[in-house]
Amino acid sequence: MTELRTIARHAGTVLAGQLAVMAFGVTDTIVAGRYSQQALAALSVGSAVYISVFVALMGTLQALLPTWAQLHGGRRHEDLGRSVRQGLYLGAFAMLVGGVTLLFPGRVLQWTEVPAALQDDVRRYLSVLALALPPALLFRMYSTLNQALGKPLLVSWLQGASLLVKVPLTLWFAFGGLGLSPQGAVGCAWATVLVNYLFLAGAVWLLRTQDVYRPYALWRRMERPDWRAIGAFARLGVPGGLSVLVEVTSFTLMALFIARQGTLASAAHQIAANLAAVMYMMPLSLSIATSARVSYWLGADDPRRARAAIRTGFKLGLLLAFTLAASLALGRWRIAAIYSGDPQVAAVAAGLLGWLAFYHLGDATQVLCVFVLRCYRVAVSPLVAYCVLLWGVGLAGGYSVAYLGLGPQALHSSPNAFWAGGAVALALLSFILPMILWRTVRAYRP
Repeated sequence: MTELRTIARHAGTVLAGQLAVMAFGVTDTIVAGRYSQQALAALSVGSAVYISVFVALMGTLQALLPTWAQLHGGRRHEDLGRSVRQGLYLGAFAMLVGGVTLLFPGRVLQWTEVPAALQDDVRRYLSVLALALPPALLFRMYSTLNQALGKPLLVSWLQGASLLVKVPLTLWFAFGGLGLSPQGAVGCAWATVLVNYLFLAGAVWLLRTQDVYRPYALWRRMERPDWRAIGAFARLGVPGGLSVLVEVTSFTLMALFIARQGTLASAAHQIAANLAAVMYMMPLSLSIATSARVSYWLGADDPRRARAAIRTGFKLGLLLAFTLAASLALGRWRIAAIYSGDPQVAAVAAGLLGWLAFYHLGDATQVLCVFVLRCYRVAVSPLVAYCVLLWGVGLAGGYSVAYLGLGPQALHSSPNAFWAGGAVALALLSFILPMILWRTVRAYRP
């Protein structure tokens, strides 16, 4: 099988699973919205907090991918199994940090000025989701292992099948019935808890029964913590997790700042934000597939084929990014009208979707660079670039144009200011990160 077909098939399988998981959030939003406005508001705030915590910890654990893929490429099967068991210690620490944050969200809610009438509902929602975090992170480790082995199909099957369970459970817990009282947004959280434990149970069953995992002796007795190995995980994972946190918070804070401009601006921004998240799934899936192949060949001591995998991933990624961006730019008015029947909302959203087309090109390029750089154990310089550009240029720049004025630029109190700032920041990232990657690959010596 050619490298192109291998990467494309891997990415397509990951994408199918990612879209199934995204449908969880869509289900919760629709159900909570039909339950009550209060439930939808609590879900909106609570899910923003949970997602920020989860993706930062997920980004930390995702850094295990290049390590495991290299061990797989080097056919060091038992070493890979031992590395997985050591990775569980990092996972346990992530669960502890995330659980404490979700159980005690008071400072976050006060800093973001969440209305007092809403805070109790948000706290209850997050306290339930604290129970969902451990199985979610353990399943992410299982997913990472499968991606490292080039076997993502088992994960995607579990994610797709769980959607069939998530929808009826969410309806039941939210609206009640069969002896269960209605619970609104908290019911959505309980449904997520049950589905996540079903996820984990399915993963454990597959690990115990499928022949593909037997060479790695995963079920041997846990060794004592190997602090050198855990430290190596942390040196790659913590900057990776912080990078994801910067990326996500630059996006979520944008929504909070735009909310000051009123419901029209917020509604239009939500349309653009939803499309941005869906479009991001494609380069993210391709980045996972490409980094798995690059790490595999580095582990096999074949840097030439690793470079070939990088070229293949970037060619496919840029082709898809340009196709999506062009389609969005040409069809933005029709797409906006599908999302909203309000002509004013659709008009503002169509303007934002024009910026989103440029935004996506930079987004696709930077995520490919960041994932491949991790294969070469480079994580700090992307984090610094993220902080300076996404927070400094994108978020702060957009805020300055919208509310302070920037030099001769008059105030432009519109969501366009933030999306333009984000697009410029990502354009700069898509210039800087490839240069770092090019220098890293050239300097690499096995």
